[in-house]
Amino acid sequence: MAQRLVSVWQPYFAATGDREAAVAAARQLEDLGYDRIWFSAGFSDGVPARFRELLDGTERIGVVPGIVSIWHASPADAAAYTAAAAEAHPGRFLLGLGASHAPLLESQGRRYERPYSRMVEYLDALDAAGVAPEQRALAALGPRMMTLSRDRSRGAHPYFVPAEHTAEARGVLGPDALLAPEVAVVLEADATEARAVARRYMKGYLQLPNYTRNLVRIGWPEEELANGGSDRLVDALIPWGTVEQVVAGLEKHYRAGADEVTIQVLNDDQKSFPADAFRSLAAALI
Repeated sequence: MAQRLVSVWQPYFAATGDREAAVAAARQLEDLGYDRIWFSAGFSDGVPARFRELLDGTERIGVVPGIVSIWHASPADAAAYTAAAAEAHPGRFLLGLGASHAPLLESQGRRYERPYSRMVEYLDALDAAGVAPEQRALAALGPRMMTLSRDRSRGAHPYFVPAEHTAEARGVLGPDALLAPEVAVVLEADATEARAVARRYMKGYLQLPNYTRNLVRIGWPEEELANGGSDRLVDALIPWGTVEQVVAGLEKHYRAGADEVTIQVLNDDQKSFPADAFRSLAAALI
């Protein structure tokens, strides 16, 4: 495995319309010692400007789309964006790519066909445009896409996975590829409140077949995925509790083989930045 990295995955950076506030939050994370900031590129055409805004407004911290949808941004646009970011901020931008989800595409009137083949074609186009494999990473859940991540990119960025999936992913990726799972957390010691926050987040993801099929594939009974997830599933996916308890949950992923954990602090208002939570976690992890 590579050097252990501690990173942030936070929808705030896409949700807020306040560029100056977003850059200020990125600077806070940089000062705290976090390695990278990940957030969704959204599902509009192209690659949003927010990634470059954060790079331009900081000095060291990396910035990664988690993910750019291959159905929305063309390979030419993604390649041009990556080249410009690499020239302006060498080594700080990693292009995260993913095939998204059929219900999301279909809700926009788009067809979701042959996502694996579409990803292969997209990577071929990036190769032709001069984007090196080490400049990109893939959202991956199952062994087939995980293998493609190993062979055609820097590594994999699984989302909404328990630590046992991280262990499986490391086995597929081998020792050298990047493994950077997203892990959502709740800094709340009361079990009822913490699980309620977790379920509000989990409910939407448990409507997406890619995630539910993956959980069933690694051994979770379908009945435990209903109604926002069983307590056992909540506890496996979302570390919650005191800072020490949350850190213990994150450490499970490192022990399972992650070399970068991208931490998402759950709050119901995505337009507010949980600065205190990230400060507390940095003190314990970095």
